[in-house]
Amino acid sequence: MYHFRYRCPFSDIYLISDGAVLTGLYFAAAPALAGILRNSTARELPVFSATRRWLDTYFSGRQPDFMPGYRLDGLTSFRKLVVAELCKIPFGQTTTYGAIAQRVAHRTGQRQISAQAVGGAVGWNPVCLLVPCHRVLGVTGQLTGYSGGLQNKIQLLRLEGHDIG
Repeated sequence: MYHFRYRCPFSDIYLISDGAVLTGLYFAAAPALAGILRNSTARELPVFSATRRWLDTYFSGRQPDFMPGYRLDGLTSFRKLVVAELCKIPFGQTTTYGAIAQRVAHRTGQRQISAQAVGGAVGWNPVCLLVPCHRVLGVTGQLTGYSGGLQNKIQLLRLEGHDIG
């Protein structure tokens, strides 16, 4: 496993790869990162170059028109449904955990799925920004937890044009 440190405008980001594709994109504050870095080696890889280009475009305030290669390990069928919903949230827009829960329930033929269960799947996301979990808010539009740090979530939403506390 390999890693690369990307200097973000407001908090460093670590890119993680298996040598071929991106398997993690974490803000330095992410709880899972310490264990990952202990078991990886710093190295430059083509996927890191592609991801840096994506991040440079994103941090300039534009939605990138390409996606670096990535893989999500540990996808359960529920997480797969939630990730699919996250990937549908356009740049500059937000949704709520409850709205995602309703859409997933509808897709699976269930009457109801809890917003908390969706929150757990959103919080699991190992490739933040590429899978835009920062665009998900609480039921009344309030900011909720973010594994990369709430201040980073605020800055990401501001970057995308939201007037957030």
